[in-house]
Amino acid sequence: MANADIARGFVPVNALGANYCGALTRYFIPAADSTAMAVGDMVRYAGSADADGVPTCVRAAAAQAVVGVIVGFEADRPSENDTHRTASTARYALVADDPGQLFVGQQDGTITAADIGLNADIVVAAGDTTNGLSGMEIDTSTKNTTATLQVKVVSVDLRPDNEIGLNTDCIVKINNHQHGSHTGTAGV
Repeated sequence: MANADIARGFVPVNALGANYCGALTRYFIPAADSTAMAVGDMVRYAGSADADGVPTCVRAAAAQAVVGVIVGFEADRPSENDTHRTASTARYALVADDPGQLFVGQQDGTITAADIGLNADIVVAAGDTTNGLSGMEIDTSTKNTTATLQVKVVSVDLRPDNEIGLNTDCIVKINNHQHGSHTGTAGV
């Protein structure tokens, strides 16, 4: 059975040594940021905060250290779209930012069993404004042991509709995490 090619960013599943309990941190995305963002997008610190001290974040680019993944947005007004953040709109994002957090993400190419344990960067793509899901995926072309790559492939998401090969959903951990004490660990 072939895997469906459905990019949807990264979805939290659990943390190393524990079940995912839904712990989130609030981040601010200022109106000056002209990038639309979606649920499942990886983000990084922007180096500032709002007037209350809530840290700002921006969408992560390939090869950058990451702080976490957006799992939702706060709605300030009833008319506001809750599925994504429109470009140049001030919004608060809820981010899964625990360094031990695991996520499911789709590979953009083909993997084999030998790729488990390797690191990779992400593919950054625009999110879907209809369903609010990210277009980010794991960049298969960057698979390597390099410690500074963004994610570590921990395993394949074990589901009946998912198999090793093309467009495989994998369990990953942020390898180059901004809350970590180093720039990542080498893949194996």
